[in-house]
Amino acid sequence: MNPRPLAFTRRTALLAAAGALAPMLDAHAAKAAQPANPADHPPTAWPIASPVPGGIARLALGPASTRPQAFAAEVPVLVLGDARAWTAIVGIPLSATPGAAKIVVRAADAERTLGYDIRPKRYVEQRLTVSPRTVDLAPDDLARHERERAHQQQVMETFREPFPRAADLHMQVPVPGRRSSSFGLRRVFNGQPRAPHSGMDIAAATGTPVVAPLPGRVIDTGDYFFNGQTVWLDHGGGLLSMMCHLSAIDVKLGDALATGERLGAVGATGRVTGAHLHWGVMLNRTMVDPALFLDA
Repeated sequence: MNPRPLAFTRRTALLAAAGALAPMLDAHAAKAAQPANPADHPPTAWPIASPVPGGIARLALGPASTRPQAFAAEVPVLVLGDARAWTAIVGIPLSATPGAAKIVVRAADAERTLGYDIRPKRYVEQRLTVSPRTVDLAPDDLARHERERAHQQQVMETFREPFPRAADLHMQVPVPGRRSSSFGLRRVFNGQPRAPHSGMDIAAATGTPVVAPLPGRVIDTGDYFFNGQTVWLDHGGGLLSMMCHLSAIDVKLGDALATGERLGAVGATGRVTGAHLHWGVMLNRTMVDPALFLDA
């Protein structure tokens, strides 16, 4: 509960002028100026709506006897709810231009367009120095990267029956630790601009257990040039998680994991500057901010 405003009587005004109330007034003003703590007003459903590049739009589709289908640029979109009310959970690419956007909704042999607005957001820039071989790739490394990219593109296209309720998308942080790098950072490696950071980096010691943030099925494991040892989880409806730079992988293709079940351990494999977990979350084949699935 917010404190009641101080009553400024003639006596308090005189005391304040003399400095007796200055600490109290400063503390009161500072507290009033602080933004509301999201934890005090948790969202009713996850993920949290944030219609910006790299964010998520929650679009009400209304009632229908069966789950509608929704598409963003022909890519299927996650639709949650029940016959009383359905909601499209739309991932917005980091490369999206602010302004008008739309999805296509198909239900009961009818098709309609649903529009929404993407708000602008400015992300900061980060400059990193890494091994030159991971920036200016040798021919063999480049060929390997191209093969791996084609394979992972197939992984990203995974789509199966989604969860029944939006509340199921409240995620657990996959590893405890300090968030060492924010989603959306414009990254410059050795002076060369690269794609924005498309996940959340969590600093932790090598060997720290990494767990599933939601129930999911293992759809890919591998040791990749940039991402190092990696596990992909399918949470349903085109919602995927990617865990990178692992020192160990403790699961195999097809394993079904519960929330909090171990899948591997933090490491420093691939292109890294130190031990950490890179956690990516994907919706309709676009990386979105994992923080939107978490408590503040």
